[in-house]
Amino acid sequence: MITLDSVTKRYDNGQVAVRELSLEVAEGEICMLVGPSGCGKTTTMRMINRLIEPTSGRILLGGEDVTDVDPVGLRRRMGYVIQQVGLFPHHTVGDNIGTVPGLLGWDKGRIRARTDELLELVGLPAGEYRERYPHQLSGGQRQRVGVARALAADPPVLLMDEPFGAIDPISRDRLQQEFLRLQETVRKTIVFVTHDVDEAVTLGDRIAVLQVGGVLAQYDTPEVVLDRPASSFVADFVGSDRGLKRLDVVPLDRADVVAPEVVVDVGMPLTEARKLLDAARWVHAPVVRDDRLVGVLRHSATEGDAGATGTVGDAAVALDARVGEGHTLKDAFAALLLDDAGWVALVDADERLLGIVTADQLHEIARRRAA
Repeated sequence: MITLDSVTKRYDNGQVAVRELSLEVAEGEICMLVGPSGCGKTTTMRMINRLIEPTSGRILLGGEDVTDVDPVGLRRRMGYVIQQVGLFPHHTVGDNIGTVPGLLGWDKGRIRARTDELLELVGLPAGEYRERYPHQLSGGQRQRVGVARALAADPPVLLMDEPFGAIDPISRDRLQQEFLRLQETVRKTIVFVTHDVDEAVTLGDRIAVLQVGGVLAQYDTPEVVLDRPASSFVADFVGSDRGLKRLDVVPLDRADVVAPEVVVDVGMPLTEARKLLDAARWVHAPVVRDDRLVGVLRHSATEGDAGATGTVGDAAVALDARVGEGHTLKDAFAALLLDDAGWVALVDADERLLGIVTADQLHEIARRRAA
């Protein structure tokens, strides 16, 4: 979708912001541009929509040289989201989102329908937010409106310049997850500038690490950048904790888990459950109902007078140590620390128990995937 072929930006004073930069962004992928201040991240992005003109080289959009296209028309084919959002303060949320469709000559009914669709998509119910003004929104809500506005004319490409940089950490994490959910629906080709390596690892399909002067140091998937930095510069930039960062990009799947030695049904008598736990020398057992995970049974709940009568369902408690398919090793380690079961349960979308994985097994999975 996007090709940069030996692109250079040299200013009149001789300063080179980007030097001989070549990379390709496949359709539907998120390319994260990272690097220290002065490495040309934002300059590169702005050359794609010609807010800055390249000195030499070619930039192709869907095979078409962007320098052969009217720059205004080009920008209307790309969504653009910046850190401070840039909403028009005296326009309602609906009018802000409808800006580009209005410039393209859409009729009012079509604009309103598209606006309402996008507000629902970014988690802001149209009936509640369409007529509000930017000052009536939180920072996170304004960013969501900014993304909706960028998507309004359904452009194939989104350019995002540190869109979540000014948001508090909790809202930022929530927005990142919402952004990934949104991308699963819209599948845009995205160039995303950030200074945050963790954000690049979380969001990116590929990461371009730039050095000062706009020199490409490495361009690859997050896993490869973290596992095999191309240079000492890349290794230093992604950080000595890159092994921990990598946990955020390694998914846990069915092949990684094992069947638990003991599984108890909610209707099983506690006396029988205790015998199973004792025989397997287990302290905690997953509790299921029709193969669906409903909680955990602690061995202590089967002891004494309390365990002499009743069923597993009477003594089972909630289990925090659970993750779903597609969750990462980081998610699994985090869940492991929330519970003293000593293992994490993997469940499918219907909460069916697929298996468990222990801390030692998680470590082994991480080492194996890195090999």
